[in-house]
Amino acid sequence: MFYRWVLHGARGVLSLWEGAVMSEETTKPKPSEATQPQRHPQPEVQALKAGDITASLRAGLSDYWAHPVMSSSFGLFYVVFGILFVWCLIWLGKIWMIIPAMVGFPLVAPFAAAGLYEMSRRRQKGEAFGWGEILTVMAHQRKREMGWMAFVTLFVFWVWMYQVRLWLAVILQDASFSDLGGFLQTVFFTPEGWTFLTIGTCAGAFLSTVLFSVTVVSMPMLLDREVDFVTAMLTSVRVVAQNPYVMLGWGGIIALTMILSLIPAFLGLIFTLPVLGHSTWHLYQRSVASEEAKP
Repeated sequence: MFYRWVLHGARGVLSLWEGAVMSEETTKPKPSEATQPQRHPQPEVQALKAGDITASLRAGLSDYWAHPVMSSSFGLFYVVFGILFVWCLIWLGKIWMIIPAMVGFPLVAPFAAAGLYEMSRRRQKGEAFGWGEILTVMAHQRKREMGWMAFVTLFVFWVWMYQVRLWLAVILQDASFSDLGGFLQTVFFTPEGWTFLTIGTCAGAFLSTVLFSVTVVSMPMLLDREVDFVTAMLTSVRVVAQNPYVMLGWGGIIALTMILSLIPAFLGLIFTLPVLGHSTWHLYQRSVASEEAKP
């Protein structure tokens, strides 16, 4: 029920947003039909089965092994950024931020995987590519709708960090954290820490579900098609709402894999992030009908 409520809430907010944009457009003077651009039809969402996840993972592994060095480079960049981020928190004395930052860090992974989506797209079409082609496409995304999706992703990450700070001040207000060990001792071995963990887990689950619902399909779709980011997010929510159990399973696989990959100093992400990125592309292909398939 919680999962469905989150999906309906996210879909309702995006629908209101799209409706407001359309209402604003109707108040503007309309050009002649000869010059008026045609509205693109809504992408067609397809039903998924558990086997689609398995097939997508196999295809993702195949893409990885076809270009292991290039794929791992994206994972390595993500790892280096994560290590530097944690080091900066230690240097600034923000010990309390390390664990929530590590938990929330995977939230920005879909945006970081844009280059992996492009690699899978080109390989699927049988196109040759190198670093020049992939980086050019990634740089070009700044002029398209991907920048708005980056804003949405980073905004949710900021909300996550802010609410952790809020509950930390409200629940653990008298605690002081001079080092990571003291923070862990307070959080895991005191009644106040258990309350903090419970509330934080619920809030984190809500934010993760919302962000997963609006990005799991929208990120690769924006790279693949000329659509606005609101349409891409609505399509992503529709995919999740139509296939709740399959997408919940896929979200669980991503969450568990990313968390386990963080344990050895982020190093597991060098392999798991590229595989999940490639696999997400293939799952997108299975969940949204291709434009060529439409009459």
